Amino acid sequence: MASTTLSPVTPSQLCSSKSGMYSPSQALFLKPMRSSLLLGKDKRMKLTCMATSVPADRVPDMGKRQLMNLLLLGAISLPTAIMVVPYATFFAPPGSGGGSGGTVAKDALGNDVLAEVWLKNHGPGDRTLTQGLKGDPTYLVVENDRTLATYGINAVCTHLGCVVPWNAAENKFICPCHGSQYNNQGRVVRGPAPLSLALAHADIDDGKVVFVPWVETDFRTGDAPWWA
Repeated sequence: MASTTLSPVTPSQLCSSKSGMYSPSQALFLKPMRSSLLLGKDKRMKLTCMATSVPADRVPDMGKRQLMNLLLLGAISLPTAIMVVPYATFFAPPGSGGGSGGTVAKDALGNDVLAEVWLKNHGPGDRTLTQGLKGDPTYLVVENDRTLATYGINAVCTHLGCVVPWNAAENKFICPCHGSQYNNQGRVVRGPAPLSLALAHADIDDGKVVFVPWVETDFRTGDAPWWA
């Protein structure tokens, strides 16, 4: 019995013979060969091994991978931004700011409320909904002397958030959800609502009605504003 003896190989070697190329992993499974299988006594298989090396800190195609990652990130970010912006615009209050730092009142059609035009179309004692601070429905009040009141009344019920309609026959705001009632200035007169309707200043700036946050004492109750 005659066998071939192979020297240890390392992962960085590539070996070749007359019969072709093979890798070091193949050399590990090379079985002993009988002398009769050799081409001749003096003709033994000759192995030629070339040492190759790859730097440990070099990853093949790293530049391509980084480029593909950037392209993937851009492909995801662009559609996301396109979808997010309309939603953000939808939920943002559409009212534009007035010169006094408030919010210009909007009518039912989304137009700026002009004080002069409004008074021509709404008589004494009128209470009509407009769009106010943070987009909340807010009543503009026309006084008996045909002037706009200096306050607006937030129409959101302090019980569970229903929009409270104005009942001209009763001269009250009456909530249709659970029966809460408020007087003509929005002060609560019957529960279950625990608090009066919120107020906002109604100023006139350049002919437009502008709502400004009310942070002073509530003139209806003499208390600090619960909504501030």
